[in-house]
Amino acid sequence: MTEPAVLREAEFDPNVKKYWVWSPVLVFTVLIVTIPIAILYFLIANLFINRYLANLSCTLTERTLDIKKGILNKTESTIPLEKITDLQLFQGPIMRIFGLHGFKVETAGQSSGAGGALVNIVGIVDTKDFRKAVLTQRDRLHDRSSGGAAISQAVPASTASDAGEQTAVLLEIRDSLSRIETHLKGPHRD
Repeated sequence: MTEPAVLREAEFDPNVKKYWVWSPVLVFTVLIVTIPIAILYFLIANLFINRYLANLSCTLTERTLDIKKGILNKTESTIPLEKITDLQLFQGPIMRIFGLHGFKVETAGQSSGAGGALVNIVGIVDTKDFRKAVLTQRDRLHDRSSGGAAISQAVPASTASDAGEQTAVLLEIRDSLSRIETHLKGPHRD
């Protein structure tokens, strides 16, 4: 089986490292009691964030969006483009300071909790353009797959004999449903 062609490989903004270091430090500092934790976090975070960024990738192929991330628990998500319902952009106040955007991948039948996204990605260079490329490729796939249906609908649907067969099948379905309704309405047990 051949590998799908890579259409776009995401690059990550260097400011994402600063964002991941400084966001928790600011929260810990505001809480005053946790300032010692902020100092400890600041000292240790650089090592882990560098390793996390080295393992982080987001690749758009012809049919999928492939996302890899993690240090100890590595995850690889392959999201079929036809399942993507939305790539929701988000930007919090601290992200705005560092000039970063993120997006949440939402899919039909996703397995995350209610209101949650399947995958969150922060710090892709030119996030809006990457999002547009993913949605454009998704639409291309949809157009290709529905192209056959559009062509078949343009051709005259049926001849007279096909119409007669379809009518016979519909009458048979109607009669079956009537029998089922009659059976369900049978004597009530109280």
